[in-house]
Amino acid sequence: MTASPFNVLFLCTGNTARSIIAEGILRRDGAGRFTAFSAGSQPKGTVNPLAIQVLTRSGYPVDGLRSKSWDEFAGESAQVMDFVFTVCDSAAGESCPVWPGRPMTAHWGIPDPAAVEGTEAEKAAAFLEAFRYMHRRIAAFVALPLTSLDRMALTGRLRDIGSMEGATSGPRP
Repeated sequence: MTASPFNVLFLCTGNTARSIIAEGILRRDGAGRFTAFSAGSQPKGTVNPLAIQVLTRSGYPVDGLRSKSWDEFAGESAQVMDFVFTVCDSAAGESCPVWPGRPMTAHWGIPDPAAVEGTEAEKAAAFLEAFRYMHRRIAAFVALPLTSLDRMALTGRLRDIGSMEGATSGPRP
């Protein structure tokens, strides 16, 4: 592994909710040790307002969060990522670009809160649940002794984190 801070990219198809929530959480909870990014294979170009709301209400800064393409992080001239996590089953099943370097990858799929239909309260509850699931995964990730684990052990730990409560059963990288 490289020296800190570690670069972490969260991927989802639209980059409007789950990956944005993950980026927001890791930006604060991993500050100094990690640099967080998010992107989508088919970004919608806007962030879901409920993702911003759940982060803000939970005390996380949202400045600079935006929906963007994973093309910004692919190719030889892109910033090297140490970790790439897919957070939706669609993105995990797609052919990802070639990432510069050799990032560790894992699938941390959780249900899509943006897909929930119903009242505003039901939608807000889905975003809060997605936030809780992602917060637990990131807390477990941040607690890992990254510099003392070999690649194989770290791969196992990252997959275990992806299997935590709320995990979807989609494809694994």
